[in-house]
Amino acid sequence: MARMFRVLGFFTLAIGLMAFAGDMTEMALLFFLQTAFFVIFGYLKFTEKTYILLFWGYMIVAFTGFSYWTVFIMGLPL
Repeated sequence: MARMFRVLGFFTLAIGLMAFAGDMTEMALLFFLQTAFFVIFGYLKFTEKTYILLFWGYMIVAFTGFSYWTVFIMGLPL
């Protein structure tokens, strides 16, 4: 499971680099931050249950933030 967090770090790094190349600086910084957390968590040698709980916590925060942004910040399309 620790290796999967490092794989997630690799993919978020790739997305962050593509966002940076496309002049989406805020998105790139967000993905670079996620990369740092995934790689750090990948080397901490937690138990399988801890990794699963960390991933579920990440998913809840990410989907809640995405839903909030799309509904309240972006607004309704006209």
